[in-house]
Amino acid sequence: MSNLTQSTTLPQQNNQDERGNEQAGDKTISQQQIDASNWLPITADRNAKWYYSAFHNVTATVGAGILGLPYAMSQLGWIPGITAIALSWLITFYSFWQLVELHESVPGKRFDRYPELGQHCFGPKLGYWIIMPQQTTVQVASGIVYCVTGGKSLKKVFELLIPAWGDIRTTYFILFFICLQFVISQSPNFNSLKGVSLLAAVMSCGYSLIAFVASTIQGTKHHENMSYGVRSSTTAGQVFDILNGCGTIAFAFAGHSVSLEIQATIPSTPEKPSKYAMWKGVVVAYVIVAFCYIPVAVSGYWAYGRLVEDDVLISLDKPAWLIAAANFMVFLHVIGSYQVFSMPVFDQIEQYLVENRGFTPGRPLRIIARSLYVAAAGFVAMCIPFFGGLLGLFGGLVFSSISFYMPCVMWLITQKPKTFSFHWLTSWVCIVMGVLLAVLSPIGGARTIYMQAKTYRFFS
Repeated sequence: MSNLTQSTTLPQQNNQDERGNEQAGDKTISQQQIDASNWLPITADRNAKWYYSAFHNVTATVGAGILGLPYAMSQLGWIPGITAIALSWLITFYSFWQLVELHESVPGKRFDRYPELGQHCFGPKLGYWIIMPQQTTVQVASGIVYCVTGGKSLKKVFELLIPAWGDIRTTYFILFFICLQFVISQSPNFNSLKGVSLLAAVMSCGYSLIAFVASTIQGTKHHENMSYGVRSSTTAGQVFDILNGCGTIAFAFAGHSVSLEIQATIPSTPEKPSKYAMWKGVVVAYVIVAFCYIPVAVSGYWAYGRLVEDDVLISLDKPAWLIAAANFMVFLHVIGSYQVFSMPVFDQIEQYLVENRGFTPGRPLRIIARSLYVAAAGFVAMCIPFFGGLLGLFGGLVFSSISFYMPCVMWLITQKPKTFSFHWLTSWVCIVMGVLLAVLSPIGGARTIYMQAKTYRFFS
């Protein structure tokens, strides 16, 4: 696969003379690269407002991970759990700021995609292959987890409202979610998803509030018999649980993998760079994230202790109509989250097929390419619907890199802050913690999947 097209040049600074001596054989390819920003889904529409950034980032960040935070608390304990969530919020808020600044760190250029920034930092080939596999894994893994979450949440709705349907296999609900994605995935570009993303962001606030209130009510009724502390009773199990819990928390801060792509949809000029509008939206989004994450994590663990499910809404049963409403909100939210994380993948697939395989950009290519991707991700989701284990495995494996330490590494390379300055020290602290998370937490996630797989039948 070839490297991505070159970073976009700002309109006012695109005054270089055109080359008039290109060979005829190269002209078509060059023209495709020049025109790529007009048809690729990330850059086809650059008219986004600052509040698009806010709800896109809420949709991307407050995803399936929030439902697993009480479960992560049960694996870590009270103080370590709250500390891990708070530190993750601070670290990723700082690294988000770095990405926003790096988007236009070179005068006259925009790094519209994460791999483009990687190419600038590490070189055209090395940078592409350092960033692209990690970002793609984050986005594909998110899509898989959202398929599982959407299917399980919809199944819970029917179990509560129509108990006779409760015996239907989870696989069929995941399949229904996938069928919806076949249709919505045909949205031509990122900004065309603004309605879906806004609905998803509103739903995330809605089910977070319901989870907090319902957990608090449940906890007041049964709190005296609740058992806290770490989940496992053996030393080995406790170690694995701690690792998986850290990975679950890392998964809850996954918005960085689409941050540059979101910023690419915002108009930018030398007088008014996109970073101001983008950062305004990020601040709003992260305030909402804080108000969603801490109450849900604390109330869910307080209400159920060590017995909380890996999806806290699965633990809640009463009142049935309210919990059904919350699960349906989750279902609607992950529809939008799936699309936000999949759009960069669609962008990459379509660019490769056009520029490397000679396909013509347009609706037929979009329908075929995107449908194949949706089908592949959905098939994996139906095969391994292990929500808690998937969060820990993917959260540590690649999410920690993209969100926790890779922005800091690129900041140190490009901005070269003074040794022992605030940004130098903070970046290195984030790097060390992120690398430890990336190395250790996938072990816990893999072990959780292994334990759950012992009693699992495919497509059950």
